[in-house]
Amino acid sequence: MQQTWRWFGPEDKVSLRDARQAGAEGIVTALYHIPPGIVWTPEDIAKRQQETLVGPDGSPSGIAWDVVESLPVSEAIKTQTGDWREHINNWNTSLEHIAAAGLEVVCYNFMPILDWTRTNHRQVLPNGGTAMSFDLVAFAVFDIYILARVGAAEDFPAEIVEEAARRVRTMSDRDKADLADAIVAGLAGAVENWTVDTLRDQLALYSAINSEQLRRHLFDFLEQVVPTAERLGVRICCHPDDPPFSLLGLPKVASTEDDYRKLVEAVDSPANGITFCAGSLGSREDNDLPGMIERLGSKIFFAHLRNVTRYQKGIPTGFLEDEHLGGDFDMVAVVNALLREQDKRVAAGRSDWQIPMRPDHGHELLDDAARGARAGYPAVGRLKGLAELRGVMHALA
Repeated sequence: MQQTWRWFGPEDKVSLRDARQAGAEGIVTALYHIPPGIVWTPEDIAKRQQETLVGPDGSPSGIAWDVVESLPVSEAIKTQTGDWREHINNWNTSLEHIAAAGLEVVCYNFMPILDWTRTNHRQVLPNGGTAMSFDLVAFAVFDIYILARVGAAEDFPAEIVEEAARRVRTMSDRDKADLADAIVAGLAGAVENWTVDTLRDQLALYSAINSEQLRRHLFDFLEQVVPTAERLGVRICCHPDDPPFSLLGLPKVASTEDDYRKLVEAVDSPANGITFCAGSLGSREDNDLPGMIERLGSKIFFAHLRNVTRYQKGIPTGFLEDEHLGGDFDMVAVVNALLREQDKRVAAGRSDWQIPMRPDHGHELLDDAARGARAGYPAVGRLKGLAELRGVMHALA
């Protein structure tokens, strides 16, 4: 697999030189300053391409922009409200400009409102490092007592509701504010930031949209953008829900193997595929990750590799973002399945046989904390994860 590295542009505290020294062979980035629904211009794309090719001192970086993550899908498209048709037209126009720049893989997601959700961005580990985590009890405290969503308690197991009631009594106002900020203020790569009040407003837009309706909106979107992508030779790939189960009463459409089978069958095209995020999908105990790769592998255009340790049985659950080779699922089996999928593509004569992958997230280790990089995207922690995954690939090959 091609070893790539997510980079957030010149302001990223982890530099291109760091990425190159970690062994990255390509860069995953996007135009994070452009709001959802707005066209990516050729000039903006060319500027970001140049920024990846040349380091701050003017020397060649040795790596280039290879994967777009993400071209955001606006809330208007997801809810089919406001200027959603214009936003789809703009998405297609952006694809035209992306293809003209020579980029072929475009990741996107169809998650309502919150692109991804964690309750602690820097949970201290026994070794003194930190990791991101999703604590279901903490999220229940936010949903029931801070957001005060009507009917929120009915969406959690009884024991979680009871523990949330106990925990909230011990929390200061500062504790509650920090928890709310961790959930709604946006994480690295999130396309929009929210407050508790604006989140309530957004939730109201989804009050009449269930998962099947949101899926219909997803298919409507695909029916209009996949033909453009196929004509341009671009492969678009949907990232899973993260976490892969309903939160805040919101619908979800990319959480399971069945969800993805419906997605790729809805618009059958070599341009319509999957971003296989092992950590997101692995947060559900009923997702068979190697089996999903075996059955849907031909549609995997991009892979994110991280592991999780789940806190509770069942769905929903909480989880810790664990070491890349630790956690609850067999990462070696996942990597092996992806490598075997590549073998199938080579045998079939596919030009896109190589799957770009990146070490997804990482623990903050050594001097990562002093660097102040974005949560989940440290230098040393990702270097460690990529090195471990590279070792697995070499051993299996």
